Amino acid sequence: MRLLFIVTTAAIIAFLTSQVSGNKLTSQDRARISFKSTDHDFGTVPTGSEAKHYFVFTNEGKSPLVIMNVRTACGCMVPSWPREPIAPGKRDSLAVEYNTKIRGTFSKSITVQSNASTPSVELKISGTVVKTK
Repeated sequence: MRLLFIVTTAAIIAFLTSQVSGNKLTSQDRARISFKSTDHDFGTVPTGSEAKHYFVFTNEGKSPLVIMNVRTACGCMVPSWPREPIAPGKRDSLAVEYNTKIRGTFSKSITVQSNASTPSVELKISGTVVKTK
């Protein structure tokens, strides 16, 4: 299934690339991902509660934006992101959930890879998980 997604995404990117500027995208023609904020502090969170944040972004470019992968710094986070292309001018979000069964202070990074003019963007989450009373 993952291989099918990668092949499909590659085909979409190749098609979109061929449709703009005779097979050559200039930086002005490419998708451009712009996050409302690139970091989030959960503050103090009780053990076992939900710690989920939505990073809102906009495609400020002229071509559809395709998020190809989202990598987390550890298995303590679960990301989810839109799998379909984001049209120019449209906004969407990427969710990151932290495992609050792990107590203590955390500061973690998330890497977003896309077809945008800046192909890699780093997001950060932080906070402290404390024992439930």
